[in-house]
Amino acid sequence: MNKAQFIAALAPHFNGSKKEASHAVDIIFDTIVRNMVAGEDVMINDFGKFKKVDRKARMGRNPFTGETIKIKAMKKPRFLPAKGLKDAISGERKLGPAPKPVVVVAKPVAKPAAKKAVKKAPAKKKAAAKKPAAKKKVAKKAPAKKKPVAKKKKK
Repeated sequence: MNKAQFIAALAPHFNGSKKEASHAVDIIFDTIVRNMVAGEDVMINDFGKFKKVDRKARMGRNPFTGETIKIKAMKKPRFLPAKGLKDAISGERKLGPAPKPVVVVAKPVAKPAAKKAVKKAPAKKKAAAKKPAAKKKVAKKAPAKKKPVAKKKKK
C-alpha cells in the first residue's frame, strides 16, 4: 500500500474527503519525523516504536574490489514493532472488525422569520456599446508551380 492508497482507505472516515484524509496523514508523518529529528522516540501502542539510532564509524569492504573502506558515523531511523503488531502478523492474535466510518448528518438549519418583501422598480439595464469585431484577412499562398524536369537522352 502506498501513500495514495492509504489516503483513499482513510477517506471514508473523513466523510469521503480525500483532502482531509491527506492532511491528517501529512500531519501524522510530519509529527513523527520532527520528534525523531529532535531525538525523541515515538511510541504508538500495539503498533511500534520509531526512534533515531546513532551508528558508529566502522570499517567495511567494497564488494567489487575487495578493498577495505572506512564507513563514517551516521544517524538512522529505526522501527521496532510492538508485540501486538507481531502477534497480529504471525496469526497468534486475530484482528477485530475494522472501525466503521463515522457518518455525520448535518442538522437542518432553522430559517429566520420571513420579512415582508418590498417591491422595487426593476433596475434599468444600460445598453452596452459593442464594437464590431474586426475581421482579420488571411492571405492565402498560391500553390507552388512545379518546374518541368528535363529528361536526359541516352546516346
